[in-house]
Amino acid sequence: MPNRRNVYLYYTPSDELEPKVQELRKLGRKYDFQLVKNPDEANIIASIGGDGAFLQAIRKTKFREDCLYVGINDGHLGFYTDFDLNNLERIEAGMQASGLEVLRYPTLEVTVDEMQSFQCLNECAIRSNIIKTFAIDVFIDDLYFETFRGDGMVVSTPTGSTAYNKSLGGAVVDPKLKGFQLTEISSINNNQYRTLGSPLLLNKDRELVLKVIQDGNDHPIIGADNEALSIRHIHELKIRLSEKEIKTLRMKDNLFLHKVRRSFL
Repeated sequence: MPNRRNVYLYYTPSDELEPKVQELRKLGRKYDFQLVKNPDEANIIASIGGDGAFLQAIRKTKFREDCLYVGINDGHLGFYTDFDLNNLERIEAGMQASGLEVLRYPTLEVTVDEMQSFQCLNECAIRSNIIKTFAIDVFIDDLYFETFRGDGMVVSTPTGSTAYNKSLGGAVVDPKLKGFQLTEISSINNNQYRTLGSPLLLNKDRELVLKVIQDGNDHPIIGADNEALSIRHIHELKIRLSEKEIKTLRMKDNLFLHKVRRSFL
């Protein structure tokens, strides 16, 4: 990282965490890294915490493509946190660019009613906000595919496939595959209503459109990664794999399959 020296630390301060962060700051100064108070001035943004902190760091800094994101866990292992705040030796090796590589994570671009757009790194979820099922017409590349009736749907990236998607029975997807996945939340399947009933993997060039049927339950909750968005009166979500990618640092000895095995096996 010879040309990247301005670092912004994203974390929630606490009495327990602060002494460890001070040691991290001291180590950074040893290798001529400059800590900045404004994330707009940074070319490295480091989150301290679990995957939730990493996702929030990206959202709060607006999915920047001109910087590197680094995840440092504080004892909670995750898929995006390759470094451990309790293992400064490994962090120091990273500062020396030893055993590092840059990964590019795909993001989703979601457009609401042809007006408002936002990005997701893990997934976009649409769910009913009342105790009642709601219906969605599903279109793929302008082709009507099905009418879903149930609690909701989740659209995930390959890197997000191990999160909410997996808990719904979705497939774990190798991040080297460029595409995205549609997974149902408690679909109704009977003589009257019928859906695919299984996760659906879509190629990166596909466009997915979810049209909420206006039948009295048309105020769903929209989840972007680990954040609920305050959007109401939604008629249509248009989702595709974005050209925007997030660059992050990873240790070469901590591959995706290592993380899957460590987390689930």
